[in-house]
Amino acid sequence: MQLTAEIGADSYMLVAIVHDQDRNDARIVSSNWIFDAIELIGKRLIAGLAQGALTVAPGIRPHPLVASRAPETDGLITGEEARLLDVLGHAEIYSLRLNVGRQRLFALFSAATAGSIDQPALMRAQLKCCYALSHIPQLIAAAAMQDPLSDRERECLFWVSEGKTTDEVAVILGVSSNTVNSYITHAIQKFAASNRAMAIATAIRSGII
Repeated sequence: MQLTAEIGADSYMLVAIVHDQDRNDARIVSSNWIFDAIELIGKRLIAGLAQGALTVAPGIRPHPLVASRAPETDGLITGEEARLLDVLGHAEIYSLRLNVGRQRLFALFSAATAGSIDQPALMRAQLKCCYALSHIPQLIAAAAMQDPLSDRERECLFWVSEGKTTDEVAVILGVSSNTVNSYITHAIQKFAASNRAMAIATAIRSGII
């Protein structure tokens, strides 16, 4: 929060991007955004902002996404999404890539009024974030991977935990039995489990299902 104020921003979000077989999924590690704003905007848009064309690595001068100039962002966001961001107090957003080991981390800094954020201070803040986060890699990794499953993997594990067979889960989800087995296999691998039972137990203990 102190760093956010120092650069003239109102809000921050630390985002980890996790690959799975369906998509790049955004995991919010830390943020002071209003919960309802995150729900309205959605993880897909957050992932897009984090990995967009305006995202910069440390040492490169950042350029903001300004909601009022959405048509000039080459399809990064739609006009409707831009208006929503503006209304929610994110008229100007900077996306910064953070080099922290093998983690794909991004910091989003935003302000309710475009032009409020100090760019030179923002560049220094980016380096400070990289330095600080590099000292707690285990905590960052744990937060990023708190729920490593895709929606489908989670659904499959849930129905199997309820005693459904692979064929029954396939009917419920409207996919083939092979697809269900594939989702479950991915879930087992992500949990480093040796079988379905262990994966289900891990998911239940973690509150994922």
